[in-house]
Amino acid sequence: MKCDYYIADVFTRQIFSGAQIAVFPNADNLNKQQMQLLARELNLSETVFVKKRDKQTGRMVMRVFSPQREIDFAGHPIIATAFVLAEIGIIELHAGVTPVVFEQNAGSIAVNISAEDGKPSFVQFTGKVSPIIDRFAPTIEELADFLSIQPSAFDAKKYSARLVSCGFPYLIVPVFQYETVRKARFNYASWSQSCAPQTAAQEILLFSPKTSIADANFHARLLGSRIGIHEDPPVGSAMPAFAAYLCSFEFMQKGTYTFTVDRGEEKHRRSVLNLEMDHKGADSLTFRIGGTAVMVAEGRITVPD
Repeated sequence: MKCDYYIADVFTRQIFSGAQIAVFPNADNLNKQQMQLLARELNLSETVFVKKRDKQTGRMVMRVFSPQREIDFAGHPIIATAFVLAEIGIIELHAGVTPVVFEQNAGSIAVNISAEDGKPSFVQFTGKVSPIIDRFAPTIEELADFLSIQPSAFDAKKYSARLVSCGFPYLIVPVFQYETVRKARFNYASWSQSCAPQTAAQEILLFSPKTSIADANFHARLLGSRIGIHEDPPVGSAMPAFAAYLCSFEFMQKGTYTFTVDRGEEKHRRSVLNLEMDHKGADSLTFRIGGTAVMVAEGRITVPD
């Protein structure tokens, strides 16, 4: 059996930038084992397999795989899937905004696709989380050791390190400068000797309120025990936790906020994410994540039995 697939670069307007996501738009005949093998063969951060619309709900089912495992929720694949399906005509675009609903293992996702000249131009999805926020965090000295940066680099004036979970825990750590985020290197030995493993977080979202380009409010990067020392993985799935983190500070008054977060370097796969959140001081938080995408490849692959 052979299957067609497409590769889109997500959260960018420029090819060979952003995050690469593969989308199989007609995956009804694939089983889980085949999906995992295909994701491993393509070896991208995430690969999406789209099932036809559910006859009862009218929603399309998307299953997301990394090269190692199936993922219950992922942000970048939502943008990529909506963009690809609209680009190849499976989703019929209307003037203005076209609403669609996808089903991931974690639940349903409402998506809006904006169009220009009949082509998808911007994709935004909405979610709601009930975050758990723990202010217990490693000391600045411990953070400095396992992130390989100076203690003076951490922002302890406006922000502070906190553990935030919206189903998956992140240790969110603020620093002053963009350059600090780029130069950080995870040290597993120091991590294992600190109190950090007690937080249950395996990934650190390191961020700064300054970026290299003026079109972003924050620069963010993921590091951790499961991330290679030179890797700079997509941060879309961490954005709900980051939104909840920002809302956990007293200086954030109630209201709707819009921020832009970038990841990567200008000359190496930079991503730009639009983050909106409705801060109402409640237990739940509504967020919206949006961005652009570009098609970079399409192909056909042989599927093993």
